[in-house]
Amino acid sequence: MPAAPLLHGVLPVLHTPLNEDGSIDRPVLEREIDWAFQTGADGVVIAMVSEILRLGYHGRKELATYACEAVQGRGFTVISVGAESIREALDFASHAEELGASAVMAIPPVATSLSGPQTGDYFAAIARGLSIPLVVQDASSYVGAAIDLSVYLRLLDEFGEERIYFKPEASPLGPNLSKLRDASQGKARIFEGSGGINLVDCYRRGIVGTMPGTDLLDGIVALWRALEAGDEERIYPLSLPICAITALQLQAGLDGFLAIEKYLLKQRGLFSNTLQIQPCGWQLDAETSAEVDRLFALLQRSLLSSR
Repeated sequence: MPAAPLLHGVLPVLHTPLNEDGSIDRPVLEREIDWAFQTGADGVVIAMVSEILRLGYHGRKELATYACEAVQGRGFTVISVGAESIREALDFASHAEELGASAVMAIPPVATSLSGPQTGDYFAAIARGLSIPLVVQDASSYVGAAIDLSVYLRLLDEFGEERIYFKPEASPLGPNLSKLRDASQGKARIFEGSGGINLVDCYRRGIVGTMPGTDLLDGIVALWRALEAGDEERIYPLSLPICAITALQLQAGLDGFLAIEKYLLKQRGLFSNTLQIQPCGWQLDAETSAEVDRLFALLQRSLLSSR
């Protein structure tokens, strides 16, 4: 049996469409996934902006099931399985593997302050319980504490670059990414997940892929292809409006990403509404919406002019 292809490229994180009663809107989720592949995604991901911290145990498994069934072999499927205990993380991970996921991704527990060795033990336990790869995510830009470089190197040494991938998000992102690249002698396979604001910088530092939101996917795919082609004339006209929209999202953390990204998905006609799992700490106001609209129009003009 040939080896599975290594994770790479543009893997957007899916947003969870909701019905008025709070249930997952499966037809809209399938539409989102179809659009992602039609737009050029190499796969899809369930992670933080999928609202996994608010979905609950059964909701997370339901979303993973729907997503894996909808992908139908068109690309990679990565399912976030991080939890507050190793046992529950392994439960989510085994479920994802049974569904046929390409890989799982995990953040450390957020309710417990762990030492570096304890954090390494947590990730190692997940990796040992699986035959598919694990993406180690530092989500400290949203929750928890930054993961120490020594943890990354320990996991890479124990499991190898085909079983362990990395998604570092601690600030400063670019320099930290370079430290991991250099300390691993270029072996670490790294994804960035900054929403696009650091994509150009991170690409130049050697990432193998990006995990943005789905909302700006057409722009991200075009930017990724321009970076791969070394087309410097296209890179910044595409990158700058993406960066400006992401800057607006960043001002309110995870809830900022959720509100603006679901707003844009509704503007595109992919989502029927902008419902989020409650409670949320930030809501989009009219002036921010207007600025998002202006920047989104600028991105669309850049896409048209770069074709």
